[in-house]
Amino acid sequence: MKKLMRLVGEYKTAAFLTPLFVIFEVVLEIYIPFLMSKIIDVGIKNSDMAYVSKIGGLMILMSLLALFFGAMSGRFAAVASMGFGKNVRKTLFYKLQEFSFSNIDKYSTPSLITRLTTDITNLQNAFMMITRMLVRSPVMLVGATFMAVRINSRLAMIFFIAIPILAVALIFISTRAFPRFKEMLKRYDFMNSSVQEDLTSIRVVKTYVREDYENKKFADSARSLKNAQVGAEKLIIMNAPFMQFIMYSCMISISWFGGNMIISKTMEAGQLMSFISYVTQILMSLMMISFAFVGLVMSRASISRIVEVLGEKIDITDDENDENLTVKEGSVEFKNVSFKYGKDSENYNIENISLKINPGETVGIIGGTGSAKTTLVSLIPRLYDVNGGEVLVGGEDVRKYKIKNLRSAVAMVLQKNTLFSGSISDNIKWGDLNASYSEVEAVCKDAAADDFVKSFPDGYDTDLGQGGVNVSGGQKQRLCIARALLKKPKILILDDSTSAVDTATDAKIREAFKKQKDTTVIIIAQRITSVCEADKIIVLDDGKIAEQGSHEELIAQDGIYKELYELQNRK
Repeated sequence: MKKLMRLVGEYKTAAFLTPLFVIFEVVLEIYIPFLMSKIIDVGIKNSDMAYVSKIGGLMILMSLLALFFGAMSGRFAAVASMGFGKNVRKTLFYKLQEFSFSNIDKYSTPSLITRLTTDITNLQNAFMMITRMLVRSPVMLVGATFMAVRINSRLAMIFFIAIPILAVALIFISTRAFPRFKEMLKRYDFMNSSVQEDLTSIRVVKTYVREDYENKKFADSARSLKNAQVGAEKLIIMNAPFMQFIMYSCMISISWFGGNMIISKTMEAGQLMSFISYVTQILMSLMMISFAFVGLVMSRASISRIVEVLGEKIDITDDENDENLTVKEGSVEFKNVSFKYGKDSENYNIENISLKINPGETVGIIGGTGSAKTTLVSLIPRLYDVNGGEVLVGGEDVRKYKIKNLRSAVAMVLQKNTLFSGSISDNIKWGDLNASYSEVEAVCKDAAADDFVKSFPDGYDTDLGQGGVNVSGGQKQRLCIARALLKKPKILILDDSTSAVDTATDAKIREAFKKQKDTTVIIIAQRITSVCEADKIIVLDDGKIAEQGSHEELIAQDGIYKELYELQNRK
């Protein structure tokens, strides 16, 4: 919580006023039983109705003030806790935006979603408990104990015996419950992962008639979560009955010994009534402390998961880089580059690659699955950092640029074509938010997307739905290409981005790329026809350059490229 307290931010005033009003409320509540004893032992005993009315009126006024302070503390607690939760959620989300691909690889998407939702809700609840319950209960415990001892120190020994017993029980429950709640949250992550995977792949599930299998898988994960919840709650549910047992035992003991003291004239009836009220306050405050600690135990696992993400060291930073350094032209050079995904991994995904691409060139990259084609081009916009060697863009090491400046000059159309909720126009304008309608239309024509877009009743204002569910795979690819073209990048990277379009459309798109005279175009493809007209073709094999040259040169080499060419053109 110390690491997170700075995120209270603009809600510090509300966070400060919450415990302040709680203290005012508690002080008034503590004083009310004392006045009640005075009414009984002085006013009623002496038949002094004026005194009874005076003290009774004071009690009513103090009750109303306590109600006001209680309501205000509740309001400020809600404002502070919800505001605190908003700030934590925003900070966590912004942190995720700073993650490099290697940082993101450490966490599953469902786990991050759980941290942004369930875990932050638990944190909000913990914050509210700290500012209210863990202020109210100790103040009431100390104040009520002082008043009870002042009334009768001998009788107060009863709850002095009970307090250590409660403390031991609370410590036992807290220490045993934390690892169980941590395991429960892991089960949440697993179930969310299962749900997300099933919903995003619902078409595949239905195509293969695997609904029964997915239902069973979900039922198993839900059962596993339930068992983890039951395991955690088994300890927590012991808290309330044990507290109540101790509380009622104390009340019975005090009633017995207090009654004997009244009979022996060593204690007044009003004193016993106020003493019982104070004991009730003491025991209730102890119960609230125990519930608060139980809540904090439940929240502790969530807090540790949030802090884990906030404390994640960003692999790729640019804090000391020159803001004025921009990409002047689209040349790309790999100098003896090596890369591996895991720092502790023994095997390199890319090993000792040296390659130079001139500005404005069109370069094709082909290779088998797992040959590191995508990995290689991911190093250009610095989505990953090299483990050895250098990647130069515009003649400068990519690690010298501000990340924003570097990536603003590079457009990537990835293997997985991602569209967002909103209109077609909104999605394409990710490339340039200030683009005009005519510019959007022009890039769609270049990407062979204009015809199908205009076939929709709403044209470019057509709502795509979540993930672009209203368009086909090939249409998604063309819209993503249009989005990249609108960016007018120095370097355009197409990662197998025409795999879902027919050869005629692919040819039209490649013809449009020829217009990008000042743009370096890098095309990753499986089809020879997609790269055969490139200025240079790179053949990757197991993370190394196996061959490079023009189409004619590679055919003459009688190697991997020629073999692929013959396979794809075999009749």
